[in-house]
Amino acid sequence: MQKAIELASQNIESGNGGPFGAVIVKDGKIIAEGYNKVTSTNDPTAHAEIVAIREACKTLNSFQLENCEIYTSCEPCPMCLGAIYWARPSKVFFSCNKDDAADANFDDYFIYKELSLPMQKRSIPMIQLMRNEGLKVFEKWLNSDHKIAY
Repeated sequence: MQKAIELASQNIESGNGGPFGAVIVKDGKIIAEGYNKVTSTNDPTAHAEIVAIREACKTLNSFQLENCEIYTSCEPCPMCLGAIYWARPSKVFFSCNKDDAADANFDDYFIYKELSLPMQKRSIPMIQLMRNEGLKVFEKWLNSDHKIAY
């Protein structure tokens, strides 16, 4: 956890992005580090956890983080939480929580609230189009010899 917090602090000093850091550990060793790069890369997905997950997956040559632990300087936002569930680490440890982040003007409550709303009431319109055509792609996937279950 100390390294994740150090990465967050160093990121403030470098001006690369927000005050967030994350490390991924396997068998007691850090295999990946990440810090927030949203503003330095103009990438809204470049949160510390996502950056670390991408690096760890490359290191392990796997799209899942089995038997890995994630240490992050702040409770993961909804996007990072989704990525963490897809990556399937064994545990996640965090330092600050979402209330602490909100006090520092990083308010994820808006997204949590949006997710609980019906699509027609969300602030960004969500409009379904061409469902039948899209379903054909899923049918193709189900019948594919190239699929890898995840």
